[in-house]
This record gives sequence, structure tokens and C-alpha cells, in this order.
Amino acid sequence: MQIKVNINENLMIMEVEKDEMLIDALRRYGFFSVKRGCDTTNCGLCTVWLEEKPVLSCSVLAVKANEKKVTTLEGIQKEAKEFGEFLVREGAEQCGFCSPGFIMTVIAMKKELVNPSEEDIKHYLSGNLCRCTGYMGQLRAIKKFMEEN
Repeated sequence: MQIKVNINENLMIMEVEKDEMLIDALRRYGFFSVKRGCDTTNCGLCTVWLEEKPVLSCSVLAVKANEKKVTTLEGIQKEAKEFGEFLVREGAEQCGFCSPGFIMTVIAMKKELVNPSEEDIKHYLSGNLCRCTGYMGQLRAIKKFMEEN
């Protein structure tokens, strides 16, 4: 079936199966920042924005994106680069495997929350799994990022 999706400000007509997950359709169409990690909605690697809100694309049927706006990391390169460089300056980067979903979530949080507490940040980031760290460096960097930017 065909769906019309505004992906990263570009209107696309996609051929999808009625039971196809959004992650699979996006990857098939070349959006490789959307990664598969767990298929159980526990890791956050597949995070994209659907109508400006972070969602786990492994849990959303592609047909649910019909006539909607989807944003992937490819669509927010400037913001992603700025935040990635900020993490490096703060010494909070790790291997990078979780970075696309993590960055999508942090930038969405920055747009949505004003002056979030540490608990707000932890709540917003729940579901973003990093296998390299105990999150303390990342949490410190995110708090500083939210204050400075």
C-alpha cells in the first residue's frame, strides 16, 4: 500500500506492507540513522520524531505515519552535530552506537521542557539504553546543555 509521509521536510510516497514497522520502511528508504537494537521498545536506538514527538519506530506501524511528519537524525544534522560536539567537549561521549536515538531524544526534550530537573531528564531519557556507561557523564552533560543552550 502507498502512504504519503513528510520525512525530514521532504514529501515521500512510500510503498509499505500493512504490517510493516516504521523502522523497516525508513531503513528500506535509506534512513540508516534509525537503528535496530532490541525490537522490544527497550533501547531507544530506533527513536524518530512523529509529529515532533519522539517515538520508537520499532513499535509504530508505517501506515500510522501516513499524512504525518517524520523526522530522523538525517533531518536535524545541524542540531545533532552541535549536541554531539557538546558531548565530546564534556567528555560524555561513548562508543556511539546509542547516539542517534539518544540525540533525537535529547533534542526533543530541549524543545519541549524548560529548565528540567534531574528527575525530569531521567524520566524523559528512560528507554534510551547505553551499554557503555553508567549515564553519569551523559546526565551531567545534558544538564549543562539544557542550561546553556
